[in-house]
Amino acid sequence: MDWKNHLYRVGSNEWADDELPTDPKELQVFEKQCRKHIEPWLSAVFQSEHLALLLGSGFTTGIGYVAGSTATGMGTIKFGTRFDAQIDAHAKESAKLANRGEANIEDQLRSALALLEGLKVMKSDDDAKSLRDALNLALKDFFLSLLATERGIVASGNADKMILAERYLVSFLMSFASRAASRERLSIFTTNYDRLIEHGCDLAGLRLIDRFVGALNPVFRSSRVEVDVHYNPPGIRGEPRYLEGVVRLTKLHGSIDWRLENRMLRRIGIPFGAPDNHSDVPTAPLETVMIYPNPAKDVETTEYPYAELFRDFAAAACRPNSVLVTCGYSFGDDHINRVLEDMLTIPSTHLVIIAHGNTGGRVGTFCDKVGRTAQMSVLLGSHFGDLTKLVDNYLPKPAIDYITSRKTELLKNRGVGFVPAEKEEAKRIDGAAASTTTEEKEA
Repeated sequence: MDWKNHLYRVGSNEWADDELPTDPKELQVFEKQCRKHIEPWLSAVFQSEHLALLLGSGFTTGIGYVAGSTATGMGTIKFGTRFDAQIDAHAKESAKLANRGEANIEDQLRSALALLEGLKVMKSDDDAKSLRDALNLALKDFFLSLLATERGIVASGNADKMILAERYLVSFLMSFASRAASRERLSIFTTNYDRLIEHGCDLAGLRLIDRFVGALNPVFRSSRVEVDVHYNPPGIRGEPRYLEGVVRLTKLHGSIDWRLENRMLRRIGIPFGAPDNHSDVPTAPLETVMIYPNPAKDVETTEYPYAELFRDFAAAACRPNSVLVTCGYSFGDDHINRVLEDMLTIPSTHLVIIAHGNTGGRVGTFCDKVGRTAQMSVLLGSHFGDLTKLVDNYLPKPAIDYITSRKTELLKNRGVGFVPAEKEEAKRIDGAAASTTTEEKEA
């Protein structure tokens, strides 16, 4: 594919260019033309049997931009130890091997943690203590920056922007979570450490299912992932239906409210956007707060709790008739990319990529490497990857729209002509509500 600055490819429709229309009227016409191709396609794709959403740091950045605040950066830092040069060199090499380009703070933390384990083996206690103190300081600063990101979204100083950001956050999540009752509920996966998704689900009234069990002091459990709730509609025979408004959430890289206490992983009740002096803000997060990547390469597949989380991710993605949507993910994590590659070896799966840009050429490299273009839809560029444009123009309606589907069926049965606006809506319903219509006929 010709990787221009702006492009979309959905089904048999494709467009790409380095520039967008600059005239507002021309841009409006452009958006309407694109919507005719993109929105019906996504509406149909999102009603697949299994649907998963993978959110990266670009998602938090997008919501923060709407709220008028900045998100936590992943740039490199200085530890202030005599090993900084070696840590940076190792981090750059690991980033290069992962085809990520420039190293970031996670690469540095992996390298520093590996070095710390080596110093322990060498019984170099003084150097190990110095590096451990530097790591604790760096992790605390990172922790506080994540809280600042959350505060910037809910208390940016501009009430109108805050309300607007919350509206877009809820609409975005509901566009994915609005699933027909016969379809398995949405699974959300994220590499982010903040609680923006949880905050959005609270605003939207969505109930989250994760691996934590308990009311007062939730504990991470391996055996409770399949707990779910179903119901049997009156007069319907066959399989029970899923309850609406329930979403599965998996945080692949941990969270700022996860604590390792007495060999048990707990989720504590730290408020969203808590102040820096909150009592649950740790002074030494290295051994307790689960917000950092561990030292071993691909530890996500070998150590607790990451092994459980990545098994959930692979199980959700790599099965027939599943769709996975990435948004704000830059394809910089090899362990995630491999799961996506394995998923696409199943012919009935589909991958939808929504990205603000082709950062480091990684999106294009991944797509060209996999080569299964028939199983991939791409929305790329500052227009298609803009959260406000996405919600306003291209994502499906954030509701389970039985009324419109019934109206469409009635008008078809009566032979009533459509006005132009209704024709476009009918086309959308034909794709998005095909499963719903079938269910009602059976009922």
